[in-house]
Amino acid sequence: MKFEGILQELENRIFKPIYFLFGDEPYFIDIISNYISDNVLNESEKSFNQMVVYGKDTLVENIDNAARRFPMMANHQVIIIKEAQNLKNIEKLFFYAKKPLKSTILVLNYKYKKLRKNTKAYKAFNKNGVVFESKKLYDNQIPTWINNYLKNKKYTVDLDAGRLLPEFLGNDLSKIANELDKLMITLPVNTKISVKDIEKNIGFSKDYNNFELHNAIRDKNIMKANRIVNHFTKNQKSNPLILTITSLYYFFSKVLSYHFITDKNKFNVASILKINPYFVKDYELATKKYNKKKIIYIISILREYDMRSKGLDNVSTTHGDLLKELVFKILH
Repeated sequence: MKFEGILQELENRIFKPIYFLFGDEPYFIDIISNYISDNVLNESEKSFNQMVVYGKDTLVENIDNAARRFPMMANHQVIIIKEAQNLKNIEKLFFYAKKPLKSTILVLNYKYKKLRKNTKAYKAFNKNGVVFESKKLYDNQIPTWINNYLKNKKYTVDLDAGRLLPEFLGNDLSKIANELDKLMITLPVNTKISVKDIEKNIGFSKDYNNFELHNAIRDKNIMKANRIVNHFTKNQKSNPLILTITSLYYFFSKVLSYHFITDKNKFNVASILKINPYFVKDYELATKKYNKKKIIYIISILREYDMRSKGLDNVSTTHGDLLKELVFKILH
């Protein structure tokens, strides 16, 4: 099932005996698990009928025994296994999962790992419960996710702010949601969140960020690029080198792809590059400054400096000096 469909069923109090939640994105797993924890039972029912344990601290046999008990003075009992990926012999849950109690809601939070689909346990979870794979979003999907997150809370965000947020906060959805929640506390409902709002409340600089560095490099504006690089060097904790290199790599990879697109209609380009049509012009302008050969060279040095930033063939050069070298080579 899809994330939205699972939440819709839970809101309608349609419960399944087993929820096997697995994958690399913990955010969606936590949302589903927390909803079940907070909403299936009322406070008086929880004391006898809700149990939360960690995979490394329990045994499959204990889970099996607990799941077979009937609830006390309630319609359901809830058993949540956090960090279920640390549970030994999870395959043995097949013996319970092949015929689970309808009054038990067993939630398995199996993060950062997968259970083979050909195992008896997986097949039983899928047949008699809900199996949900929580996948990491691609970078180009995060602005849309931000839009939808804010829309559900009756806020909107302008294009630049929506693009800059993941650049500043990374792709950790829990961190992004937390910062957005704090931001919304300071703003009235129906506000359109701007770059200024983000700069004021989250500490993001509208003048010194990776997108402004992209623009400076795109335009071969050496003075602006050096000003941003110097700011990054003095504020390395807020502007980690690895994030800047990754950001530049994605930018120039898309610029290279733009070179090879025959139909330059902005909607076609946006579809191929997986970007908002509004930003197609950024890549069009970059192709006028950087030919294919230069971009291939830039991508190669980005890979080189990525390795050097991680310590390979780099004995004493600081991250600040590495960034200065890198940007110098790109611009010259």
